[in-house]
Amino acid sequence: METNVWDVRKYVHNLQSYPQIDEIIAGYHQNKLIALPTETVYGLGANAKDEEAVKEIYVAKGRPSDNPLIVHIHDKSQLNDFTQNISQETEILMDAFWPGPISFIVPYKSGFLSDRVTGGLQSVAVRMPSHHVGRAVLQLTDLPIAAPSANISGRPSPTKFEHVKHDLDGRIYGIIQAEDIDEGIESTVIDCTSYPFKIARPGSITIEMINKVLPNSVINEKLDLEKPIAPGMKYKHYAPSQPVTLIEGGITKQMSLSDNTSKKIAVIGPKSIEPLISEQMTFIPLGRDIADIKGAHHDLYDALRIADQLTNIDEIYISGYERNDDTIALMNRIDKASGHNIKGEDEL
Repeated sequence: METNVWDVRKYVHNLQSYPQIDEIIAGYHQNKLIALPTETVYGLGANAKDEEAVKEIYVAKGRPSDNPLIVHIHDKSQLNDFTQNISQETEILMDAFWPGPISFIVPYKSGFLSDRVTGGLQSVAVRMPSHHVGRAVLQLTDLPIAAPSANISGRPSPTKFEHVKHDLDGRIYGIIQAEDIDEGIESTVIDCTSYPFKIARPGSITIEMINKVLPNSVINEKLDLEKPIAPGMKYKHYAPSQPVTLIEGGITKQMSLSDNTSKKIAVIGPKSIEPLISEQMTFIPLGRDIADIKGAHHDLYDALRIADQLTNIDEIYISGYERNDDTIALMNRIDKASGHNIKGEDEL
């Protein structure tokens, strides 16, 4: 299959005037797979109403079929078609954070969407992206679009057009090329099927931010990973092909290879620690410094992909961050990328 590429970068704020926009809209209505940009990562979009279209998402990604998908919408009125009994508290949070990088798990009303979207659950995850192009595509298409990250399952999520093309070229109908992603990590997912709510997947919208809008509405409680209610809960994610080790607490002193090792190492960490890394190692920056969490979010998946493409590397080290409310989403992704292979700095 030849994958179409639609470069819309000159039409970001006026997508309707893009010469091939009708081809994109028709593709979704014909149940094709089309990758689209959102503010978090690129999503692999398909008509959430069509069983075969949604099935093809799982095939293209090599994704387990019990891992549910997030449905993307452009207007809250679309929820009337496939959700029910949304609480007043959920409505308050939707009004506060949409459009934006947060997904809400709400009670599902069957019969409108493909059963594959929910992974057999009685709930469905929905979000309204804020990206100019992504939201415009949803408005012009006027379909609920199921859109997990546009990558091979288990690989680092795509934050650039090039990442999508590398993973899915020849596997899908088309890719909408826009400017690079702003956030860089997937949306926060909040389970709103019971109260108080729980975070099913951390993201850039934190518990503190949510509780500021609606005090005490979210509790910290670990969910059952064997019964995934949101993407990214159960299976290994975000991983390069080389072994990854998380350096818990971060790299704080001079780092070099011992004389008796022939390993070739890549180190991912804040730009500020680069002077601590031996010239024998390959350094890949992650934000400006240890306080630049937004920069680390933005850079993480690209850094993992850069490391993955280094043919002479045997192992990847990632310099960790202090675990707190601000870094919970970042460390969640790093933990998964490392397969929870964690060492202290003194163990290296």
